[in-house]
Amino acid sequence: MLVFSHNPWLVLASLCVALMAGFTGLSLTKGLSAQPLGQRKSTIALSSIAMGGGIWSMHFVAMLGLQLPIQFYYNFLITLMSVLVAILVVGCALLILHFRQRTPSSLTAAGLIVGFGILAMHYIGMSGLELCRTVYSNTGILITILTSCGLSVGAFRVAYGQRAHRNIILGTLCFAMSVFMVHFIAMAGTSFIAIDGAQASGQLINNETLAIGVVLASFALCAGFLLTGVTFIPPEAPALDQPAETQSQTADPVVPTSPKQKHPSQTGSSQQQIPYEQDGRTLFIDPASVAAVRAEGHYTFIYTGSEKLFCTWSISEATKRLIGGHFIKCHRSFLINPMHVTSFKRLKDNGVCYFEDTALLDSVPVSRSCLTAVREALGI
Repeated sequence: MLVFSHNPWLVLASLCVALMAGFTGLSLTKGLSAQPLGQRKSTIALSSIAMGGGIWSMHFVAMLGLQLPIQFYYNFLITLMSVLVAILVVGCALLILHFRQRTPSSLTAAGLIVGFGILAMHYIGMSGLELCRTVYSNTGILITILTSCGLSVGAFRVAYGQRAHRNIILGTLCFAMSVFMVHFIAMAGTSFIAIDGAQASGQLINNETLAIGVVLASFALCAGFLLTGVTFIPPEAPALDQPAETQSQTADPVVPTSPKQKHPSQTGSSQQQIPYEQDGRTLFIDPASVAAVRAEGHYTFIYTGSEKLFCTWSISEATKRLIGGHFIKCHRSFLINPMHVTSFKRLKDNGVCYFEDTALLDSVPVSRSCLTAVREALGI
């Protein structure tokens, strides 16, 4: 048996690669269900390359840090096969999540596919070693399977259970730890044996050549990480205390009103703001940023991309003021903004509208009486 060790700096680098790959892939697919079919396909392809290529890059960054007392090489075709398998399985999982109804079962299936894909990539990559032979322990294989599948399922259930920023970050951590721990748990259960008199054959890759490929792949991941990172949190709205001359150019003129007159924003037009209560004050929000309004007794709650806000309007008052603008009625207790609906499911004589990017609200029922109007508003 050969004694081996790892370079700690390359171990740390491999973890960073896994984190970047997970974040890039999961961020690229945020809000994807609302995009046209062609864009969804191309984005899934890019996300598959980011996450699958990241799995492969993490593995071989760690392998660059593997220190054995003998010279060894990698078989080129087997190494190429390992990266293609990783990209393929991630692509299959993302297709399930973005072209099928998202349920606990589909999230679990996607996680298991990626979990076994990570395992396949690792053991295929290890089988490409030349001039030495790997021996695996049954215990090591079992623990590796449980770790890979468990963390991968957790990553997708967290990241896709609610498509908020916090969930994507937590899903990234689960995904990265899955890839990272699978490799080193598997390595802990692996022994290396030198093959006496063996000669390398076929197209081979030494550590120097492998390092070039890994550096290029990691550079592409870094570029994708930076591009998704800078757009991960949308920019804030312009500050209210901007210079007076700027405000005079951008703000609408204020029209004085008498007690018997109503401002145009109070006539039920699509420009009317929605009031809500917070910290003892009445604030206002643009209807375009509201995904849904839900009845709650004599009052309502309004749902945005990140908040659930209390509104003093009743559902009938909200209907009178908002219908005909950004909103349509889909149920006696709900108004929805069709621009925020990411998918629709027909259920016999009613239906369900889904909201992928709206915190605290996953779906809204569509009643039978409103079904036709909702389908027309959604263009289906």
